[in-house]
Parts: sequence; C-alpha cells; structure tokens
Amino acid sequence: MAAWETVIGLEIHAQLATKSKIFSAASTAFGSEPNTQACAVDLGFPGVLPVLNAEVVNMAIKFGVAIDAKITPVSVFARKNYFYPDLPKGYQISQFELPIVGQGDLSISLEDGQSKIVGVTRAHLEEDAGKSLHEEFTDQTGIDLNRAGTPLLEIVSEPDMRSAKEAVAYARKIHTLVQYLEICDGNMQEGSFRCDANVSVRPMGEEKLGTRAEIKNINSFRFLERAINFEVERQIDLIEDGGKVAQETRLYDSDKDETRSMRSKEEANDYRYFPDPDLLPVAVTDDDIERIRASLPELPEQKRQRYISDLGLSDYNAELLTGSRDIADYFEQALAKAPTLSSQIANWILGNLTGALNKADLDIKDSPISAVMLIELIDRIADNTISGKIAKQVFDAMWQGEGSADAIIEAQGLKQITDSGAIEAIIDEVIAANPDQVEQFRAGKEKVLGFFVGQIMKQSKGKANPGKVNQLLRDKLK
Repeated sequence: MAAWETVIGLEIHAQLATKSKIFSAASTAFGSEPNTQACAVDLGFPGVLPVLNAEVVNMAIKFGVAIDAKITPVSVFARKNYFYPDLPKGYQISQFELPIVGQGDLSISLEDGQSKIVGVTRAHLEEDAGKSLHEEFTDQTGIDLNRAGTPLLEIVSEPDMRSAKEAVAYARKIHTLVQYLEICDGNMQEGSFRCDANVSVRPMGEEKLGTRAEIKNINSFRFLERAINFEVERQIDLIEDGGKVAQETRLYDSDKDETRSMRSKEEANDYRYFPDPDLLPVAVTDDDIERIRASLPELPEQKRQRYISDLGLSDYNAELLTGSRDIADYFEQALAKAPTLSSQIANWILGNLTGALNKADLDIKDSPISAVMLIELIDRIADNTISGKIAKQVFDAMWQGEGSADAIIEAQGLKQITDSGAIEAIIDEVIAANPDQVEQFRAGKEKVLGFFVGQIMKQSKGKANPGKVNQLLRDKLK
C-alpha cells in the first residue's frame, strides 16, 4: 500500500436544530409515528408554496463565520431532480451554483501532534428526503416521510485528507463545532449528523485524481474509519489485479465490514438543476454577518488555547476537554466552584469520570455525578479530609447513588487520620513488628520504605495521611 496515495473528501449532513422544517411549519421532533409530521408542503401537494425558515439562514451564516468562510451575498435555491420512493415531490430543494457559504478552512489535530488545514469547499442549505424502511417488511419497503423537509446544512470538504484517521479527525472537528454553535445536536444515532465519504487512490506522486467511489450515510466515526479503510484496500486490490474502479455510490455494511455497490454515481447534470421558481434568492447583508459574528460563543480552538495559557493545562488535556461541548460545559461548571483546582478537575473528568461513563455507555450530560458533586469530592482531597486512594472509593459510592461525598465520608467513617500521635502509634507498631526491614533500611536500602508505608496504610485502612506517614516514618527509622 506504500505505493499508493489515498485521497478523501467528505460531505457532512448536519441537521439544523430548528423546531420546524426548512420550508414548512411541520415539526422536526424525532421519534414520532411514521408519516405524522409531513404536511402538504413537505409532500408537494398541488397549490402549496414553500416559505423559507429564516432561522436556517442564520445558522448557516453562523457556521460560515466560524470557519472564516466567504458568505455569499445572494444565494439561490435550486431543484435537484431525481426519482426515489422517499422523495415525494420528485425533486429536492437544495443549493447548487450559489450556496450560502463559500470557501473556508478548518485546522485538525493529527495523531503525531501536528496540525493540518482541510479546505471547506462550500456549505449549502437543503431539505432532507424521507426514509425507506426495509427491516420491518418482507419483500416490501416502507416509506416514512417524517424527515421530508427537515433542514440540512451540507458541508463539503476539499479532497485534502490522506487517511481514514485524518477523515475521522476532520469529521469530529465539524461535529464539535456545530454543537458549540448550537446549530445541530450532533446525534448520530438519530441521523442528525451523518457523512458521505468520497474515496479514491492514485499512485504515489501522481497529480491526477483517481476514480472515486462515494460511501453514503455513515452514522458513526468508527464506521467511517472502517468503511474508508475497506474501500481503499478494495480499490488498490482491484487496480493491481488489472481492473478499473467504477465511479459509483456504495453502502457500508457494518455487520460484514465491507462496502457494496448501490448504483452508478450521478454527475451534477444528471440531476437537471434549475433555480426553484417558488423561492426568492436569499440576500445577506454585511450587517447580518456582523450581527451573527457578534453572537458567536467561545469556539473550541479559542477555549483550548485559554485552557493552556490561563489554566496551565497540558495540550493533550485541553484538546480532550474541548473536544465535546458537553465535556467542556461540565468542566466549566466545576471550575466555577473551584477556580484554583483546574488540573485536579481535568484529571478527574478525563480519568475516573470518563472511564465510568464509557463503561456504562453514558454521555457526560447523563452522568449520575454532577459537576458540583465532583467538586465536593475534589475539595475533600484538597483539604486533607480524605486521601486520593479513599477518594476513588467515595467516587464509586457516589456513582452508585449513595449520596454526596460528605455524606458518604461521614457514613462510612472515611475521614483521613491527620493526628500525628495516632499515626506515630501505628508506625511504632509496624516498626516493632519488622526488625529485619528496619536493619535493611538503615543499611541503605531505601526501597524498604515502600514496604513500611504499605503496612501502615493497611493497618490504618487507608486513612492515614500519606504525607505525614512518610515524614514521621523517616524520622522514626533514622
């Protein structure tokens, strides 16, 4: 594979977080009974006219400003004509020659710590189609038109990515950004954020692009990586065996971990695009752009830099904390309660809390331990009420719903022993019981100190203050 170069471009469909559809007042709520949220406009009944939802325009501009893209002063909606059972009008309203967002770029972080700029070709507004349902029917296909007319922002990248991991890093960056901007909830399981991957290969050093295959509707980052890797290997094997890659649309089957052909890939002229006669061009003024620019929240990159420069966090921790809007919000809530404990908060969130969430397959917004509860626990470590080791025991009890840190510490008698007299009594007992190890320490074997500390902590049931144990133990042994 070293003789081949992979070329990848992504088309990301982000469902815009409006309550109603792009051209009608029908609801966009997820999970309703099939065909209960498709009105006459969505279904293209005779005599109805689409009316543009102004909020989708604001959201598109917000995205464009965030990636420093060109905002088109006058954009136009077009009809993309094709025939499919879940497309009730026989055409999709989209944008073609004049999209609302033009060229921009995005910086992604690579595994080796380097960064790379990926170009964004355009981002345009369009309506979603319905959904074909195959699993629930035998020898038939069900059609649910609830999604028909749902607003989408299609974000098209340049073919700048050279590996599946780069493509995943770019998709994750877009995913994070649209959530920070609050223009998309990013829920991939519900179809709010999905990717099409255009994949081709070419001999290393070749300038001309190879024939691409488009892998449609990938709804997880793990599947995106696996689908691209399979497709790259398939194309290389095909070419090396004397065959040719067909320009086609393919589907990724996660159960079989393979892509398979769906249909030949259409070109733009196959869709017979023409301006939609029912919709006026969308005019955007400089004042509109500046108003929206002023409303932008702190973006992930700005937040990451602040965490590094102002809070002294490592690049790695800052990257992880800002990689999700929900994680960043949780960190900020905790930080507001204890501004001087930023490193400790970051370590607990990225360590114990993330581990527990992953094990339980929960998002941080569904965590049974709130940011306020976590800070109470960290405060008890900071004021020497409990040791770091005991804190993990308290954390587990909090996770199981046994109450706050203070309540658990009190109920289970976990307060740290800080009284010097009490600690000295335990040390004296341990030293008296282990004369051989005392002689080894006095002969210069420093490692024996760890044995004594372990025995003392065991005898105190982990409650003795480790700092005081070490200080008093050394004095006694000498």
